[in-house]
Amino acid sequence: MVEYNTKDWFKAVFRIHKAETINRLAPLLGAMTVYTTIVAVVVLEFWKPGPNYHLQSIATVQSLLGFVMSLLLVFRTNSAYDRWWEGRKLWGSLVNNSRNLAIKLAHIIPATDEEDRAFFRYMIPNYAFTLKNHLRGYFLAEELKEAPGFRTTDLKQENHLPNQMAMRIFGKMDELYQKGIIRPEHLLVLNPEFQSFTDICGACERIRKTPIPFSYSLFLKKFISIYCLSLPFGYVVSLHYSVIPMVLFIFYVLTSLEEIAEEIEDPFGKDYNDLPTDDISNGIRKAVEELL
Repeated sequence: MVEYNTKDWFKAVFRIHKAETINRLAPLLGAMTVYTTIVAVVVLEFWKPGPNYHLQSIATVQSLLGFVMSLLLVFRTNSAYDRWWEGRKLWGSLVNNSRNLAIKLAHIIPATDEEDRAFFRYMIPNYAFTLKNHLRGYFLAEELKEAPGFRTTDLKQENHLPNQMAMRIFGKMDELYQKGIIRPEHLLVLNPEFQSFTDICGACERIRKTPIPFSYSLFLKKFISIYCLSLPFGYVVSLHYSVIPMVLFIFYVLTSLEEIAEEIEDPFGKDYNDLPTDDISNGIRKAVEELL
């Protein structure tokens, strides 16, 4: 995620940010430039329309369609940002619940029981790192810290890794319960934070695996393409060759909004606009190690 000063207008206006959006749109922008140039040359140099150029009425229709398109794009960007913000709230909950669980365990487990405290000191942050990489579709054993009774080689990478980490944590809690270190009333206190781990994992998986409906995305892309392809015919007589940069700019703005929405609707990757889950996981590790 890119960190920036939201109040610095000068840098925001003149900064050239090379993101994946530009790379994906480059072929489309090049094709639109060629297409608009061909239309301008054919109409102005070969067709040479007079004052009764009937295709100029397309501009009136385009102004009406532009209003409809703006509503569609607003809905599209809002729905994508809602998913991004929900993901941020879920990871904020993971931070708070990890701290709360560590605080409670720090008081329940005796300070002299270093082995059991060390287990939770490393395993609670391990869950955050495992969830982060699970949402990205890979496993990084070097980001995990081994704890007493836990080795990274014990994990089965073909199975659900966050569930395996949660089972290890619950198994240790049950072991301490059998020993009498954790009493029944302690389990009632610890359960909400521990249960939230799996709830957060499921909610993040729902965001990642449920994109916008295919028909809606397909319709919006077709709508933008047809709208921009018809622009040169409506404005080429009035703007002449200036229609080329105008159409290119409009096409860039509309397609960029759609591309940005597609990028932020899955906020758990490593793109520029994704959530800083690496920093959040490191923050959880630092906080839990201080508490335990």
